[in-house]
Parts: sequence; structure tokens; C-alpha cells
Amino acid sequence: MKIVKIWFDDEHIFGIDENGKVYSQSLLWYPKLRTATAEQREQYKFGLGGIHWRELDEDISFESFEYDDAEPTAMQRFFLTHKEINVAEFARSLGMNATLLRNYINGFKKPSAEREKAILAHIHKLGKEMMAACF
Repeated sequence: MKIVKIWFDDEHIFGIDENGKVYSQSLLWYPKLRTATAEQREQYKFGLGGIHWRELDEDISFESFEYDDAEPTAMQRFFLTHKEINVAEFARSLGMNATLLRNYINGFKKPSAEREKAILAHIHKLGKEMMAACF
């Protein structure tokens, strides 16, 4: 599969392949593209295996448009949008390995349903504690 045209909205990059099939991916996976200007986003080149933005030092493989996880899960979305959260300390407070949590966040590994539920519950607990500090 080869993407032949791309475009953006506020949250996604879209691509169309040589057969006319449209794909999309969340820009949360590509923070440099997410915060780039429209002009910077237009400065790309197609390569043999993907798309490259030299000024942004960003690459997207054609293959990634076919990934099952084009949209982050709720847990991934939380950490990808809240960079102020220290992942290592969050993992420590949850009693899990920080590298494993980073792998879950970045999509390199997939947590079991039970593990993801525990992570989300810990996020909710942290949120309640933060809310309590405000009152």
C-alpha cells in the first residue's frame, strides 16, 4: 500500500492510497505534526516507505495507516495529552514497571483489559485527589 495524497484536520492526518481507499490516524501519535502550522504540514515529501517532514524531523510510514490502533485508547489519550504527568512516578504509585507503562502508552504493547482498567482507575483516583485539593 502506498499513500498518494494527504490532508489534515485538527485531530487527524488522512491519506488516500493508489486504489482510492481513505485512511486516518490520530495526530496524538505525532506531536510535532499536531502542533505544526498548516505551512509546516505542507512541507513533506513522499519516500519509498512513507512521508517525511524535514523541517519537523517527522516521519510516518505508509504501513502505519493500516494499523489497528490508529486512534489512541482512553488510557493512551490521557497520557499523550497530559505530558505534565510523570509516567515513571505514576507507574511507581500504581506498582508497575514504568517501561511497561510507556510501552502501553506508545502502542508497543497492549495491556490486558484488566490491566487497562486498573490504570484508568488509578487515573480517576489521581483526578479525585487533585479535585479534593482545590476545595
